[in-house]
Amino acid sequence: MRLGILDTIGLATTVVFALPVANYGVIRAFEGETALGIAMVGVAIAMVVLPQYFLDPERILRGLLAGLLPRRLRSASEEDTKTGDAAEPIEE
Repeated sequence: MRLGILDTIGLATTVVFALPVANYGVIRAFEGETALGIAMVGVAIAMVVLPQYFLDPERILRGLLAGLLPRRLRSASEEDTKTGDAAEPIEE
């Protein structure tokens, strides 16, 4: 996954907020509250992973537009990548 400048800044900001949550989870786990510690580390991981892989606005918008546009208005290359078919030359 290639990140642009704004994506990198957003990821860094998310990591800055997720690190204290993960730190709290690790401390709680070592002090005997294992369930709370594991839950907090899971929340910290979800804070970083979910926006990057599942909530990508570009992917959501592309899927929404592809579903709303009629088939003839979609690009041929987009159709080929979905089906895996390459354009075949027409023989006369």
